[in-house]
Amino acid sequence: MPSSFPILTLKAGNEVHLKNRHHSIFKNAVQTFPDCEDGSIVRVEDSRKAFLCFATLNRKAYICGRVISFEEGEPMAIIRKNIERAIDLRRRLVMAADTTAFRLINAEGDLIPGLIVDQYGSVVVIQLTTLGMDKLRPWIVDMLFGLLKPSAIFEKSTSSARKKEGLNDREGWLKGKVEGKIQIQERGVKYFIDLAGSQKTGFFLDQREMRTLVRSMAKGRTVLDVCSYVGGFSVNALLGGAKTADAIDYDAAAIARAREHVALNKLPAALFGAYKEDAFLFLRKIPLPRTYDFIILDPPAFAKRSSDLEQAKHAYTDLNRLAFMALPPGGLLLTCSCSYQMDPTLFQTVVFHAARQAKREVKILGRHRHALDHPVNLYHPEADYLKSLLLWVE
Repeated sequence: MPSSFPILTLKAGNEVHLKNRHHSIFKNAVQTFPDCEDGSIVRVEDSRKAFLCFATLNRKAYICGRVISFEEGEPMAIIRKNIERAIDLRRRLVMAADTTAFRLINAEGDLIPGLIVDQYGSVVVIQLTTLGMDKLRPWIVDMLFGLLKPSAIFEKSTSSARKKEGLNDREGWLKGKVEGKIQIQERGVKYFIDLAGSQKTGFFLDQREMRTLVRSMAKGRTVLDVCSYVGGFSVNALLGGAKTADAIDYDAAAIARAREHVALNKLPAALFGAYKEDAFLFLRKIPLPRTYDFIILDPPAFAKRSSDLEQAKHAYTDLNRLAFMALPPGGLLLTCSCSYQMDPTLFQTVVFHAARQAKREVKILGRHRHALDHPVNLYHPEADYLKSLLLWVE
């Protein structure tokens, strides 16, 4: 039976990664492109005309195909099924009375490349990162509105991935509208979210488990939250019984919001300090404002491209070395990296070099606790970008 979809044919021997259910099709693997508009859904076949998958097409991008279904059948029905499955998984694992913010759809992690959906209270936020998903915007919005019944849907498609797809950033309300900031809860901790102009889709939901870990280990400690953004680690530390918590961030608006979060959670303002400063310059100060025995490093990605990796290694080494030098014996360091280009083994090696340069004895107490609403597809490990080490420093 002839296909009703345009056919993209791969070169002989280039089908292995698709048979291994990887979601990316690279331009140099393609034998023939179909005559259709970029963003269209295409049927992908091997050199012997055997079905491999359905994908969205973008000949302008190096990753020219994004697999949306490895099954024969109507691909739009498969996307809908995967959306429903993703939402059901969150209902089983994450949704709770004390947590009103979570990721509903995590792109390849939920078998839907190019689509990220987060929920903040009654508001749904979508991020479209591929041309194929961008063209499906009206259909996606209508489906999410029907499935979730939110008060409003906001689009925050501002990731660097869109540029690789030839897309401009988009930000704004798609259905309904909520004025001002949105209040959410995460395991009982309260935060304000501003959708417009904020980082990611409004909050770093992927660090939920690590914020909870800090809360459980902060009692009696003096905490320094480096690259704090809106103070999530600081607030959790204080709620966990920290003596004090200080936040450092270069963004004045983030520091102001961190102060709001301290007040929102009815914590004593005198226990919280905030500094609008460069993290590296702050840690080089002698002496520091306090003797910190629990330091948290959660910097932005120092390596967004493979060409950035060498420079990033030096930056991570320097930041961790400064933290090691500042900690007294018996101190804790939680150090994180969200640079995909730096895998967990390399990150641990960088931290090793930092500890050696600082001449400190260091034990690994734990590694990153993955937020359950950010699943990683076993067949698409590139999405596993976030890593952390909890360290005891002698």
